[in-house]
Amino acid sequence: MRISPEIETLISRLARLPGLGPRSARRAALALLQAPETRLQPLIAAMQEAARSIHTCPQCGNLDSCTPCSLCADPQRDPSVICVVESVGDLWALERAGMHRGRYQVLGGVLSALSGQGPEDLNLAGLMERVQSGVVEEVILALGATVDGATTAHWLQEKLAPYGVAVSRLGHGVPMGGALDVLDEGTLAAALSSRKVL
Repeated sequence: MRISPEIETLISRLARLPGLGPRSARRAALALLQAPETRLQPLIAAMQEAARSIHTCPQCGNLDSCTPCSLCADPQRDPSVICVVESVGDLWALERAGMHRGRYQVLGGVLSALSGQGPEDLNLAGLMERVQSGVVEEVILALGATVDGATTAHWLQEKLAPYGVAVSRLGHGVPMGGALDVLDEGTLAAALSSRKVL
């Protein structure tokens, strides 16, 4: 069966989105095209509005429609604590948890020799400006428990050392509801080494 080039283009564009492969993209395209008035047109309008109004916050790297972003502009947030994350998705995940009441810094990646991502590729200007201002007392490194995440955390710790700020890292180990017999050795080792006295 031959599909029109317009539909093929739509499917190929959808398939480039994270979490969508060719099969899922075909199903999504079909759902959009079968209900253009209730699904396709509203999606087009929402995407155009997002493209027009959403931009990167110059202070922290978050995505928002205002400058600075609503998190940086919130006077209830503690400016003395900055949580450093790899991506905006990580920031959103931490916000859903509702535990961090400080500010953020989105790096836009981590140091990676394999991908050729070096320090010059990271969004560090906002973090260094705030640390140099003397307001920041603690920097939380909320980076993934990967080799690249650990490398980036170590590099940032050395970079921040001259400023006398406390540098902490997220705890790693057994997840809530996790059974020990199904966890990998690395997770168990991290859990044991970061144990707390009760």
